[in-house]
Amino acid sequence: MESESDSFNTLAKVSPEVLFKEKKSKFLGQAFPVNSEAEIKAVLEEIKAKHPQSNHVCYAWQLGVNTLNHRVNDDGEPNNSAGKPIYGQIQSFDLTNVLVTVTRYFGGTKLGVGGLIAAYRNAAKLALDAATIETRRLEENLLLYFPYSEMSNVMRIIKQHALKVSNQKMEADCQIELRIPKNDVKRILEIFQTLHKVRIVKN
Repeated sequence: MESESDSFNTLAKVSPEVLFKEKKSKFLGQAFPVNSEAEIKAVLEEIKAKHPQSNHVCYAWQLGVNTLNHRVNDDGEPNNSAGKPIYGQIQSFDLTNVLVTVTRYFGGTKLGVGGLIAAYRNAAKLALDAATIETRRLEENLLLYFPYSEMSNVMRIIKQHALKVSNQKMEADCQIELRIPKNDVKRILEIFQTLHKVRIVKN
């Protein structure tokens, strides 16, 4: 069975708004890093408020890593002429946890379905070309509780395996919080379980 991915590509920040013109119609593309449908809804409301005179705000989004959830919306344009080509660019760039919007101001000349598909695809591509893309690793928290006498053993394992410490409290009873790549959690747990005085909590 294929192992699940423990990394994904997404946006580091909101992309600049880009402009694509076709026969006097303006297509404004922008890409946003998002983590939930509630966040997506808020961004779409902001865009509609920012462009009250626009004719259409079409979009596509994708959320999730190993289980993907996506949606496309043509916002009154002919079926599959806007949301689908936008989503095609999300797939081409291999992105997730992302929303791409294209806001259209009609220029008076109809483009036809083929023209619309090309225009929405180009605007989405320009937005993603202008975006900062980063690869993130899926991580889990491990909390270690142990007496001070175990400190050297715990720190030796942390150093040996180059583990990321996100928090620590060194008193008579010590506590260390680690951020472990998802695919490494089982292996690291087994290593720490050889230290019998260390209590491990997955957080």
